[in-house]
Order: sequence, then structure tokens, then C-alpha cells
Amino acid sequence: MEVTFSLATAAGVLTGLLPVMVLVTATFFFVLFYSQNPNEHGKDGGSGAGVGAGLPPGPAALPIVGSLLMMLWRKPHFRWVLRKAEGKDITCIRLGNVHVIVVNSPELAREFLKKNDAVFASRPKTMATEYSGRCFFSVVFTPWCDQWKKMRRVMVSQVLNHQQFQKMAKMRVEEADNLVQYIQHQSKAGEEINLRKTLRYYTGTIIRRMLFGCRHFGKGAKDGVPGPGEEELEHVEAAFTVLSLIYSFCASDFIPSLRILDIDGHEKTMKKAINVINKYHDPIIEKRVQQWRSNGGVNGEPENILDVFISLKDDEGKPLLRIEEIKAQSAELIFVTVDNPSNTVEWAMAEMLNQPDILWKAIDELDRVIGPHRLVEESDFPNLPYLRACAREALRLHPIAPFNVPHVSSIDTTVAGFFIPKGSQVLLSRVGLGRNPKIWEDSMRFNPDRHLNEKNVDLAEPELRFISFSTGRRGCIGGQLGTAMTYMLLARVLHTFTWSLPAGEGPVNLSEEESSLFINKPLHALAKPRLAFLEHY
Repeated sequence: MEVTFSLATAAGVLTGLLPVMVLVTATFFFVLFYSQNPNEHGKDGGSGAGVGAGLPPGPAALPIVGSLLMMLWRKPHFRWVLRKAEGKDITCIRLGNVHVIVVNSPELAREFLKKNDAVFASRPKTMATEYSGRCFFSVVFTPWCDQWKKMRRVMVSQVLNHQQFQKMAKMRVEEADNLVQYIQHQSKAGEEINLRKTLRYYTGTIIRRMLFGCRHFGKGAKDGVPGPGEEELEHVEAAFTVLSLIYSFCASDFIPSLRILDIDGHEKTMKKAINVINKYHDPIIEKRVQQWRSNGGVNGEPENILDVFISLKDDEGKPLLRIEEIKAQSAELIFVTVDNPSNTVEWAMAEMLNQPDILWKAIDELDRVIGPHRLVEESDFPNLPYLRACAREALRLHPIAPFNVPHVSSIDTTVAGFFIPKGSQVLLSRVGLGRNPKIWEDSMRFNPDRHLNEKNVDLAEPELRFISFSTGRRGCIGGQLGTAMTYMLLARVLHTFTWSLPAGEGPVNLSEEESSLFINKPLHALAKPRLAFLEHY
């Protein structure tokens, strides 16, 4: 028994050390290989894959690990990937046994997502998306399968359709009014406005209202002051943490045996953030499910998205969605709603404070269309082309994430003369497309006027010259909601207040955080009410 136990123990230790041994060995050969062969591979990618067509060009890759070690040595990983793809229409980077195809050309982007949409309609399974979707029960991050088809039908036909959008318009207007009150309260107190916190409060509150029917998880801010309470701040922070880890080039996503090591600590961080989300969501969902199953809900009719999820029936009159599916899809709705509008408007405000002529041009348009005696409504958006151009330009120049959500090839295929192996991950570069000097004149300059010649100035970009809501089978199904939130957020902030930088501060520093594409420091500014009736608002 002792010998057997010792052998078993030794075997267990060796098994646990195997990933480490692989990494150490690969590191040695990696250094040797790159010191002797620093050039990037040619058309055939150095792999011999494909007949007649070669892989897109990219860095030379080692057996087994590919360029994974080179990437892991450079943090944040996404910036290394961006550098490798910079200035190139298409790049192939092999990480482990996965070919990662980075696309910076709108023509090639359309080849992948329009001409070959069916081939690239799946998603990769990753550590982070496994947690975010409770093992792939939701729609955005789930690979192509019957579960994805089921959840997409639910979201398109029952949740994010035009009827539901209109039904919940009142909630969105009320939260826009609450945003004004929140800024008004801070301005009266002479406080600097933390625009990042304020804008995220608005996006978080809107989706909480639409999803759960509540503004706060607790009592909100202390002493009846408008604004988020500790619970909302913790919840939104956790949501942004989850988003930062979605497709963050985690080592184990490319070599699964490395997951036990949690090399970058991603899984530990992800677990903690998901536990915060579940802490707030699960009790609400479980209580509401019980209410519906015992007496048909609170008022017998769905009043919010959660009610819709619970009330759906299959052909046999049984609940269509299991509770795990409801929990997964509810969390995903939070993840995909809180980020883009708040980030776009924070960047737009920073750019406009540095270019007052643009700021006042947008305000003049609002004054002409809306006037001084009422607040902006969603019905005003078609009459505000310059405001829409400002939002579009901020989204082009300052995307929330470096890449679009990956598309996975379901078969070996050829695109634009390049061989794309089955299982490849195709990343449309939001940075590479939106800032591409071949497409955009003076591409790093914030210039809303460039969009005014468009046939329809909107956030949607079907030609994929930059990424807003993507396109094809996996295009964003919440584009109408995201667009309305972004326009309302920017319009209310500009129309109702005059903004200035704190005394003694020069132009806003427009550099990015090293670890993300957010502005380097949360934008702070002073607000003064512009409309007389706000004094009694």
C-alpha cells in the first residue's frame, strides 16, 4: 500500500508539474528560435497548412506554444497583439494551436462577416465566457449550437423587439431625468463631477430598471441624495471587471492544460467578480420565479425583462427557460449594456472640452431644436445630426475594447486568398479599423464633421469601417437600445449644463490607460445649469 500510495502521489505531482515543464522547455526553445530566426513567417505561415493558399502573414511560431510565450511576456496582452497587427490588413498569430486572425481592413472584414458569415458564426469557449454565461446558456458569447439558437430567438422576438423597446421608453426617460437631478445636486454643492461614475450610474440604472424593475439593489445613496449606493457601485465595478476579462488572451484559452496554473490570475479575479454579480442577481431572480409560479407574478402581466423571461412558455405550456438560462441571460444583459454608452460619452466630452468650437456647435444645435423650456426626448434624435456625429466619432476613435467579439471558423476555408484553418479565431480590430489612416483622413483627430456627408449619420456602421454593432448572424441585437442610451446620455449632459474644467487645469489628457482603452484618468469637470427651470427641478 505504501509503494502504491507513493507512486500515485508521485504521478499526481508530475501531472501537476507537466504544464510548468512544458512552459520551461518551450521557453528555452523559444529564445533559441527567435534569436536565430527573428523574421516573421511568409505566406505559408511556416506551417505548411492549406494547399494552394497560405496563412496570412504573422510572427514566426514555435511548435506547440506558437507565439504564446512572446505574448505572455508582454502586458497587457492585447497591446502586444495590436502592435503585431499594426499597419497590416490581416495578420495571423498562432497562440498554442489556435490561429488568431487579426483584421484591420474593412474590405477583408466584410469578406469574413458578410460573404462568409455562415462559416464564422461561432464563438470560442474560454475561461471567462464559461463563467459569464454559466457554462454557455446565454446568447452573445455562446458558440454556435441549438442553445444559442434558442436564446437568440428569445432575445430577438420577445425581449429586444420594437414593441418591448417602446414599452420601456418611460423607464428610459425617467432615468434620463434622474441623471439630470444627480448632476444638478452635485453642481449645487459646488462639487467636481466625476463623469465616469455619473455616466456609468446612468447606464447601470437603466438596465437594472428594464431588467429587474428596480433602480437600486439597496437604498441608494445615503441621506436621500440622488445617486448610486455602495451596492450599485460594487455591482457596476464587478460588471466592468468581467468585461475586462472577456477574451483577454488568457493563456489557458489556447493551451487548456495551463488552466490549473491561472498564470495571470484571471480565473481568480473572474470568480470574485461573478460572485458579486450573482450576489445581487440570484435572490431577485429566484424570488420572482417563485412569485410567477405561485400566483402568476405581481400583477399578472410582465412589467420588465425578467418577467418576460419567466412568463415565456413552450408548446406544451411549460416554462420555456430554465432558471440557469434566466440567470445567465440576465447577467449578460448587464455586461453588454453598461459599457459602450458611458465610455463613448466620457471620451466625447473629453474631446469636446479640448475643442470648444465642437462643444458649442453641438450645444447650438440642441438649443435650436429643443430650446430652453424642455428636456431632450428620444423623438428628437432624428433632428440632431451633429450630436449623432459627435457620438459616432467618439465611438470610431475611442472604442470600448480593442477587438470585436471573436468569430470562430467552423471549417477549413479560404478568404481573400488566405487559408483559414478550422477553429481559427477571427478578431476585427476596433482600433485598427477605426483609426486606419487608409480609411480615415487625419484619423487620430476627433472630427465629427467627417460624418455629416454620410447618407445616414448613425452609430451603426454596416460597411465595417469601424465597429459599432458588427453585422451578420452574430451582429449585436441590442443596437437600438445602445444607440438610444448613447444619444440620450450625450444630449442631456450637453443641453442641460455648461461644462468647464476645474480651475488651474489645462486641456484634458487624452492618453489611454495602459491596461484598457479607457481615458487615462476618469474625467472630472464642473457643471453649471444652463436652463432656468432646472433651478426648481
